[in-house]
Amino acid sequence: MHQVYHFSMHMTVEQCQAFYAGAIKYVVVTCDDGRTIQLPVERLRPYVTQVGIRGRFRLTLGPNNKFISLEKTH
Repeated sequence: MHQVYHFSMHMTVEQCQAFYAGAIKYVVVTCDDGRTIQLPVERLRPYVTQVGIRGRFRLTLGPNNKFISLEKTH
């Protein structure tokens, strides 16, 4: 059974640069339902733009919390 989590993320370009420098390996986000999720930064790299990361996301996990997908919803 899949678990779906929704969250907003707002990170500056400077914060995102730490991804590429290797200084940050994981980001902890707070989902809409109050739960916290730890994501590996490589899952967020496709969403880095000139302004950083901004938007709403949907994270889908499978059995044993195995990553299935991360999608920007708007």
